[in-house]
Amino acid sequence: MTEKDDENVLDRKRKSEDVADTALRPKSLNDMIGQNQVKENLIIQIKAAKARKEALEHVLFYGPPGLGKTTLAHILATEMGVNIKITSGPAIERAGDLAAILTNLRAGDVLFIDEVHRLGRQVEEILYPAMEDYALDIIIGKGPAAKSVRLKLPRFTVVGATTRLALLTAPLRARFGAIFRLDYYDQESLAAIVRRGAGLLQVPYDEMGIYEVARRARGTPRIALRMLRRVRDYAEVRADGKITEPVAHAALDMLNIDSVGLDDLDRRVLLTILDKYNGGPVGLNTIAASLSEEADTIMDVVEPYLLQLGYLDRTGQGRVATKLAYEHFGKVYPDNKPQPQLFGDSTA
Repeated sequence: MTEKDDENVLDRKRKSEDVADTALRPKSLNDMIGQNQVKENLIIQIKAAKARKEALEHVLFYGPPGLGKTTLAHILATEMGVNIKITSGPAIERAGDLAAILTNLRAGDVLFIDEVHRLGRQVEEILYPAMEDYALDIIIGKGPAAKSVRLKLPRFTVVGATTRLALLTAPLRARFGAIFRLDYYDQESLAAIVRRGAGLLQVPYDEMGIYEVARRARGTPRIALRMLRRVRDYAEVRADGKITEPVAHAALDMLNIDSVGLDDLDRRVLLTILDKYNGGPVGLNTIAASLSEEADTIMDVVEPYLLQLGYLDRTGQGRVATKLAYEHFGKVYPDNKPQPQLFGDSTA
């Protein structure tokens, strides 16, 4: 097989995964499992907007990746009965790119901007009047002869999504009428999501198999559904096609995902803190250098789940492994270890 053939196979696989992701996504708020408080607020917002026959107010979703921000954007468009235009912060490089998108929107349409915190400053300047006044300011000409022309836009809805709320500029954040945080899912909700996914994929299962997948999914639906597809593959090749607890256990062990959902990078981070730095405190950049990983990768991908599990603490002096982390790896927690002061943060 040639390199080009390999690329074609990978491309087909990625497209297949994208189709599977889309098929497994809920299509309405009633179908969506979890995030109950967010759903209740959105239901009220949608009903009120429909009653007034207005476009939905601008909405911002933030939180860790994989919790349903993109899914909710599609659901909002479906519930309002309008079209959705999808883009991302890094994709809009120039103000003209955004202007082209805005002028093609119809009344009530949803403009979904993923990674909205990565919009350039000049692009944001165009977006401010568009969100607030539904107008687009265009400069015609150059030098002393230049003049500003304001084009009216139909009332539309911006739905923003970000994993880094702190990086969003205050003026842009203030223009969203509703801001919602998406939290990690509990095990019961994840089990319901996996059960629904197995039904849509027409995969036979038992309840213990479903819970084994949910238990290792890091509180994240995207990961849970990805694991479900991998366990399905394993069940079809190595078993009788049914997802049972032993089948799920064997499949996920093969993927290097342990009983609480830690993957290889999670374990390397924790073991670096435990073994190289005596449990900490140690700075984020020092951990990253020890692992030859980017500090942002550790902070955004690894730390949120370790903090949720209670395996890691952020302190004024750096990162510290907790007693639970010692116990997870079968290590003895030193009784004389001083308790860190849990304030501030260190990236030294």
